[in-house]
Amino acid sequence: MEIKILGGNSNREVLEGICEYLSVEPTKHLVSRFSDGEIRVQIEESVRGHDVFIVQSTNPPAENLLEMLLLTDAARRASAARITAVIPYYGYARQDRKDKPRVPISAKLVANLIEASGVDRVLTVDLHADQIQGFFNIPVDNLYATPVFRNYFNHLFPQGLNSDEWVVVSPDVGGIKRARLVAEKLWNLPLAMVDKRRPRPNVAEVVNVIGEVDGKNVLLVDDIIDTGNTIAHAARALVERGAKRVVVMATHGLFSGRAREVLNDAPVEKILITNTVYRRERALPERVEILDISALLAEAIKRIHVGGSVSSLFL
Repeated sequence: MEIKILGGNSNREVLEGICEYLSVEPTKHLVSRFSDGEIRVQIEESVRGHDVFIVQSTNPPAENLLEMLLLTDAARRASAARITAVIPYYGYARQDRKDKPRVPISAKLVANLIEASGVDRVLTVDLHADQIQGFFNIPVDNLYATPVFRNYFNHLFPQGLNSDEWVVVSPDVGGIKRARLVAEKLWNLPLAMVDKRRPRPNVAEVVNVIGEVDGKNVLLVDDIIDTGNTIAHAARALVERGAKRVVVMATHGLFSGRAREVLNDAPVEKILITNTVYRRERALPERVEILDISALLAEAIKRIHVGGSVSSLFL
């Protein structure tokens, strides 16, 4: 069963990086528009009986999600043996429960759409909530970007980060599990947390810092940076409580609204993100460094294709 890799327009960089790692050419396909704006999709070579991987982040605009669904339908109708949706960033994941009256569970709706299109398996990175895996009735591999960040720090600090000098901090209660995982993988660093209350969506108010940060270098860990307010408020609170420097580490950099200005004004030394979401250079804050997620995804694709274990990548 031959491997076939294709994708929409949301993240061509990751698609090309995966193909380069696997030493395969992207499957010839067309994703364009009709004159009225409707998406037009055509796979231009045979995928009959092949193992098809469709690489596409589903961040807004909604056309990104629709491109993936249409490519999946095209592959299914072309008799692909198996279709895996490779979703570096799973959009619409932040409404994963009914926490207010008359709101949708968007993450579940998107899961239903993906399954209905004919996907047999999902490969993604750092879901906003781990329980989203349970919204699917098909296998879901939720990789963590931790190995990518760990390799970065291993290069900078071959002897490791000193636990007397560094502390991992979660910007909120919801991210404490993620921060604990990072703290364990990065030389068992100590852990702290920013206790914040959010009066309304995309507005964060810092209340307290739980843990010792005075005189420490802080690694502020989150999965998504959207408006930048949470990170900016947390960074200021940490510096006010004696933190020497703040380095931010987040898997998905959305940077919407005034995020560039908000983060440029924040007391942050560096912001590390991966390229799960494509953003033009002018939309990025000044101190951003982008790490490539392609090799991690490509290794998972290779193991899925040959029936190998993916569990060692869940780090």
